[in-house]
Amino acid sequence: MKPGYSLFKNGKYAVEGLWTGLKQESSFKLEVGLGVAEALLLLFLPLPLHWKGILLFSLFLLLAVELLNSAIERVVDLVSPQFHQLAKEAKDLGAGAVFLILVGHLLLWLVTALELINDLES
Repeated sequence: MKPGYSLFKNGKYAVEGLWTGLKQESSFKLEVGLGVAEALLLLFLPLPLHWKGILLFSLFLLLAVELLNSAIERVVDLVSPQFHQLAKEAKDLGAGAVFLILVGHLLLWLVTALELINDLES
């Protein structure tokens, strides 16, 4: 039988997941550090609020996909401790998802920077 829903317990599990990511996942730590720098930069950039929201959303999306990739890797390691081609492919697919989101995030920042430069030159 499935345990009942508890907002407090589910919130606690979510915080534990974030904490685990920060303690044990070097990629997540790096992305959080860069994300803090990006968020601080956004405070000073002359951008409309909705554009800042889009940039922050892409950051949170990147962090979420990184955590999902870490979860995939752990489950794969649990069920397939020895090398298996399907296990490798599952991990590679998760890494590919992170890569796509990272590229999109960086392109969004590049477009923003180019727009700001264009506005300064005008």
